[in-house]
Amino acid sequence: MEKRDVKNILVIFGGVSSEYEVSLESAYAVLTNLDRGKYRPLPLGISRQGQWFYYCGDLVKIREDVWCNETDCIPAVLSPDRTAHELLLIKGERVERISVDVAFPVLHGKFGEDGTVQGLVELAGIPLAGCAALSSALCMDKDRAHKLAACFGVRVPKAVVLKRTEGIEAARAFADQVGYPLFVKPVKAGSSYGVTRVEAQTQLERAIALARKYDDQVILEEAIGGFEVGCAVLGKDRLIVGEVDEIELAGGFFDYTEKYTLKTSAIHVPARIAGEKARELQETAKRIYRALDCSGFARVDMFLTPEGEIVFNEVNTIPGFTEHSRYPGMMRAAGYSFGEILDLIIEQAQAEQEVCR
Repeated sequence: MEKRDVKNILVIFGGVSSEYEVSLESAYAVLTNLDRGKYRPLPLGISRQGQWFYYCGDLVKIREDVWCNETDCIPAVLSPDRTAHELLLIKGERVERISVDVAFPVLHGKFGEDGTVQGLVELAGIPLAGCAALSSALCMDKDRAHKLAACFGVRVPKAVVLKRTEGIEAARAFADQVGYPLFVKPVKAGSSYGVTRVEAQTQLERAIALARKYDDQVILEEAIGGFEVGCAVLGKDRLIVGEVDEIELAGGFFDYTEKYTLKTSAIHVPARIAGEKARELQETAKRIYRALDCSGFARVDMFLTPEGEIVFNEVNTIPGFTEHSRYPGMMRAAGYSFGEILDLIIEQAQAEQEVCR
């Protein structure tokens, strides 16, 4: 392939959210799996303090979190000029320009997965791999995501949102209504940060205080019986779905530790359910994906109750993207390699940009 056909793919990683470390793992997997015959990776790291750098060093340093150093990093910004599609490297008095064909944010949590970076990319007129600003913001907001999914006929957990000024009384009233256990979560956070399974009223106040460390709004949800399932979705108009997976828990819930270590839990792909029910879950995932105006790729998480009812949990617009993560695992079970997934996501970003012109 001639060099002029190689696309420059801006892979954005790091960030100021509590999920910084997860982003480094995901970005390393994306960067090392991009086909060098088709793509030239442009690693753009965001430090914990919010500084933007073009990274020129060994990719292993990203995974090991030693990437942010004076030797390997050049201060950088995206050009807001919609006609430019450029990354600007600030080299003292001189500015070096690198053209960008597609921006691929591999960021998790606030200020990365919530529409902020996506809006910046859209403002710059650069093709975006993944969900756009609006859908990213909606999916990050558990309350609004649930309300929209419910409008499309999907069952959601009973819930109440506590604003910053609301105290424990509203939480106790909701708990009295739905009973224990219940879940207390930040409205806008990922990777189960700040989430508590509350078994009794004595735990309620502490759980709310923990959730408020991650967001000023807190959501209380009824606990849904059964088990959690997920479905990988890819595309915009024509959707590709992966095999449904199933989370088997030994106890408790699928918190941050379990998600990234699987110490006492297991993930089954395909899920251990009847084929007809798996197809129903895939169709429900597509309905939720469209209801929230998703594009590019996302993982839709749901619950399957003992009675066989499907209940929406959440959408991750930038799910974990290591080779061992759930999203690639579900797509692999459907016949797509990691490299093929990246190809499809990048092709979708370019196709979407053509439609919007």
